[in-house]
Amino acid sequence: MKLPNLNLPNYEFNVKTNKGKLSIYDINRKKFVVLTPEEWVRQNMVQYLIIELRYPASLIKIEGSLRFNNRIKRSDIVVYNRNGNPFLIVECKSYKTKITQLTFDQVAVYNQSIMAEFILVTNGMQHFCCNMDFEKNKIEFVDEIPKFT
Repeated sequence: MKLPNLNLPNYEFNVKTNKGKLSIYDINRKKFVVLTPEEWVRQNMVQYLIIELRYPASLIKIEGSLRFNNRIKRSDIVVYNRNGNPFLIVECKSYKTKITQLTFDQVAVYNQSIMAEFILVTNGMQHFCCNMDFEKNKIEFVDEIPKFT
């Protein structure tokens, strides 16, 4: 599989072939995972959050379980603030996948149980970030992904 350049800076990754499949080393999960198009976007986004936006790797959880309507779901990336509260939830799609309203609906459903302040939806080529106002039940698009403070 040829890995495309994404609309993010280029990062170095540890990629290997394992049982005929490409795998990429996930620094957060500390293991090799199958390198799917979605995983390529996820790993690049994690590096972007850590390197460019200065989010501490220790506050980033990848593919965490969450419960919604008595069903277990998996969030792609959740970033916590210094107090341990969810700050940013990221939904990653393959670079081949168009971002649609269904994508936003999916992450909004996840965020009903997480209650993160920001939502980010990306396919590696396009990134859409929103600020959640839970008191007014309103979502507002923002121009940039917030830096860690």
